[in-house]
Amino acid sequence: MQSSTEGRQVVSRPQATSDARISDIDALRGAALLLILLVNIAFFASGYPFHLVHDPAISGSDRLAATMVELLFAMKAYLLFSFLFGYSFTLQLESAARRGVAFKPRFLRRLSGLFLIGALHAVLLFHGDILTTYALLGLALLAVRRITPRTALIAAACIVGVIAFLSGVAAVLGGTLVPDTAAAVEAGAASTAALQGGLGDVIVEHLRSLPAMFGGLAVQGPLAFSAFLVGLAAGKQRLLADVPAHAALLRRIQVVGYPIGLAGATIFAVGGGTRNLTGLMVSVSTAPFLAAAYAATLLHLFQHRRRIADALAPMGRMALSNYLGQSLACVAIFTGVGFGLAGRTSPPQVILVALAIFAVQLAASAWWMHRFRYGPVEWVLRAWTNRERPPMVR
Repeated sequence: MQSSTEGRQVVSRPQATSDARISDIDALRGAALLLILLVNIAFFASGYPFHLVHDPAISGSDRLAATMVELLFAMKAYLLFSFLFGYSFTLQLESAARRGVAFKPRFLRRLSGLFLIGALHAVLLFHGDILTTYALLGLALLAVRRITPRTALIAAACIVGVIAFLSGVAAVLGGTLVPDTAAAVEAGAASTAALQGGLGDVIVEHLRSLPAMFGGLAVQGPLAFSAFLVGLAAGKQRLLADVPAHAALLRRIQVVGYPIGLAGATIFAVGGGTRNLTGLMVSVSTAPFLAAAYAATLLHLFQHRRRIADALAPMGRMALSNYLGQSLACVAIFTGVGFGLAGRTSPPQVILVALAIFAVQLAASAWWMHRFRYGPVEWVLRAWTNRERPPMVR
């Protein structure tokens, strides 16, 4: 359940693309799309993950593959994407100031468009949509846009601390996210059967799942906003405008982030993932460290392997279209609308499908961005935001 979508550069630099975007941001966003897909695809392939239980038919090495995805990417992928949403927000602020246009009304229109797209996405394609959450949290980000980087970081840490504390208290008091495992397994089987049905069955399943999704946002929403604030702080410090100048900081993030993040992720995954409140508490506290280490590693890689950055950047430039495209592809592959493979693929096979989808999107994005200025959904959102028809063809 993970996603921001766009961000535009306002600073000219040698590695920027012709439409003035920072290529490192686009490449980082493109890589984040892969992590998000690896997490989200499990919810298309089976109805059990949504109910926080394993498919009883899956065991052994197959379950190990799912556990590794949970260990490495769950609770981390959307934090990276949320960070980029906050960072891109600062670029939009700078762009509006440079052009002398009113920022607030345009941003509010942008959020309203994002909310509508997300609502349609949640009902038609994926009940784990995060675009609607981003749209609502964007209002809070707008309200605090003038805070200092230091204050933003302190606020982000406080939010993470509060969520971790509440999770810990709930665990101590004997709370559980899965009070009846047998009932959850039965519900997972019913959800899987619904996914194997036609479009009507899939939509009904999505609508039925929305209340539970809203409950999950009680944790995911505040944590996403904390990552917004970290991105806001980084944007105000122009951290990604000159990545080599911050090489020492990136190394420190890796040295600290990987030991803490991987230790917490191991406890989280081995302890049962999001179904276990103690593991959830640990993950809430440590996932930001691992997500930051991933970002630092990727940024370091991009400086030394520009071809990798150049390959990922087109995908990141049309991230909204690709995020929705991933859901559309998964619906076609796993639900009864298409091939109906839900409940019939093992976790290793699901991972291979995710990698195949990502590879196709990489090639398609490069082809598209060579010919057009925006992704198709980005063009629609931009037209709505600016109340004008932007040029599409390069």
